[in-house]
Amino acid sequence: MIVRLGIAAAIASAGLMPAKAQTSTPQPYVSKSPIYLVIGYAPGGSYDLYARLVARFLGKHMPGQPAIVPQNMPGAGSLQAANYIYAVAPKDGTAIAALGETIAMEQALQNPGVRYDATKLTWIGRIASSNNIHLVWHSAKAQSMEDVKSIEMSVAGTGPANLAETVPKLLNNVLGTKFKIVSGYPSSGPAMLAMERGEVDGTATSWAVVKAQHQAWLKDKKVRIILQDVPERDPELPDVPALVELAKNDADRQLLTLYASGGAIGRAYTAPPDLPTAAAAALRDSFQKMTQDPDLLADAAKMQVSIEPADHKLLQQVVEQTVKVDDNIRKRVREIFGN
Repeated sequence: MIVRLGIAAAIASAGLMPAKAQTSTPQPYVSKSPIYLVIGYAPGGSYDLYARLVARFLGKHMPGQPAIVPQNMPGAGSLQAANYIYAVAPKDGTAIAALGETIAMEQALQNPGVRYDATKLTWIGRIASSNNIHLVWHSAKAQSMEDVKSIEMSVAGTGPANLAETVPKLLNNVLGTKFKIVSGYPSSGPAMLAMERGEVDGTATSWAVVKAQHQAWLKDKKVRIILQDVPERDPELPDVPALVELAKNDADRQLLTLYASGGAIGRAYTAPPDLPTAAAAALRDSFQKMTQDPDLLADAAKMQVSIEPADHKLLQQVVEQTVKVDDNIRKRVREIFGN
């Protein structure tokens, strides 16, 4: 090392190397290669819905205008995709991901399936916050949260780290409800189809998906929304109880607040850790420009989905706050879920 430095200094002093050549100016990030957008869920739900909207417009605002190629990678409530984007995907700006809103919470609760650190992911931005809702078919015996305290309700589950399974199991323990979870559905699309066919009484999905894809259900009163997984009621659903409202005491309130916290992450996008600075900046800047694109906003209006963007700084803050879970809460969750 000493010899090499000496040679470099000698060459520079002899006038054979311009002084400026010793420092390099960062080159602007331009991508002509396709960018693969990994979607942690199967087609049919809000993650896929929003991700394909992003795929249509993000490349338009990226330097080089690369194609954005969506690829579904369902598994374990998006933990499979999260583990992939964290440890396996290329760290050059050509791989980004749409992951479940609960990935920080699963890390905080020390889910054994977690092999990532959400605080080290390269957060890009959020296209919309989320309101996960629980709905039941009109012919089911139980038609409210009060009913399900005494009447069994079968619900379609879409993965052990997904709110469609975790919230019903949580409420069975906290409130004594009688949800019967039927696991094995890859996403909310097949789960809602199972509900419509009568295989189960209900399921969970996002309010955005119901508005975008099942307006007829609402108009014809085929479904009833019985719960929304948020701290406070959505103005569009003023008569539907919010998850935190169900708490009977402070301990329950802290626990339910944790499970209602994912809405702030919502439909967010991230990239692997240790991304080159220029690539991260290009993705973040382009994403924010995309959320203001009149064509994207027009498509979203036709789809009847909300656009509520947030930048990477807010997402990083929410993730870092989420992973700091009180040990008493963590202990109680382990008792409930057996982790």
